[in-house]
Amino acid sequence: MTQGLTVWGRRSAFNVQKVLWLVGELGLEHEVIEVGGPFGGLDRPDFLALNPHGRVPVIRDGGTVVWESHSVLRYLGARYGEGTLWPSDPAERSLGDRWLDWAQTALQPAFITLFRGLYVTPEDQRDEKALRDAKEKTDQHYALLDRELAGRPYLAGDRFSIADIPAGATLYRYYALDLDRPALLNLEGWYGRLAERASHGLHVRRPLEELKF
Repeated sequence: MTQGLTVWGRRSAFNVQKVLWLVGELGLEHEVIEVGGPFGGLDRPDFLALNPHGRVPVIRDGGTVVWESHSVLRYLGARYGEGTLWPSDPAERSLGDRWLDWAQTALQPAFITLFRGLYVTPEDQRDEKALRDAKEKTDQHYALLDRELAGRPYLAGDRFSIADIPAGATLYRYYALDLDRPALLNLEGWYGRLAERASHGLHVRRPLEELKF
C-alpha cells in the first residue's frame, strides 16, 4: 500500500468516481478532499497550484501530482497495478489504453450530455434536439460495446482491468435514467459483473440525488 495518497474532488463527480473506483480496486490508503460543485475551492490559489486548469480530479501521491482523470488512471495503474489491472505487456496494455481513449472522446461526451439533459436540467430548460442527438449517439456507443462484449466478459479480455472503468462507470447513471433503452444483453451482463465489485458499490453507486450537482 501507498502512504500519503490524496484525491481532490467531490465524490459525486463522474471523473472523480473513475479515479476512486480504481483506488479502491488497488486497495490504496487515501484521503479525499472534497472540492468543486457545492464545495467550491477550485479557484483557490492553493488548488490552482496543483492544477492550473482548476478542475478535478487531482491526486498527490507522495511528491507526485497528477491531474486529468485518465492520466490519473494510467499513473495509478502503472505504479500500483502492473501485472494485474495494468498489463505488463505493451500489446496487451494497448488494448485497454484504446478503450480509455474511446470512452473519453466518444462515449463520455454523448452520455454526459444525455444524463445532464435528462436528470440535471429542468424540463422547461432542456434542449430537445441536443438530447435526441445525445441519445442516438449514446445508443450507438453502447451497441458497439454490446457487440464487443459478445466474445469476452471484460473489455480487454477475460479479466477486469482499467479498461473497464471509464465506460463501465457510466452504466449506473444510464440504467437510472427514465428512458427507452435498447435490449443489449451483453452490456447488461457486463454491468452486472462490474456492479458485484465492492469498489464499484462504494464509489460509483452513490445516492442519485448527489449526482445532480
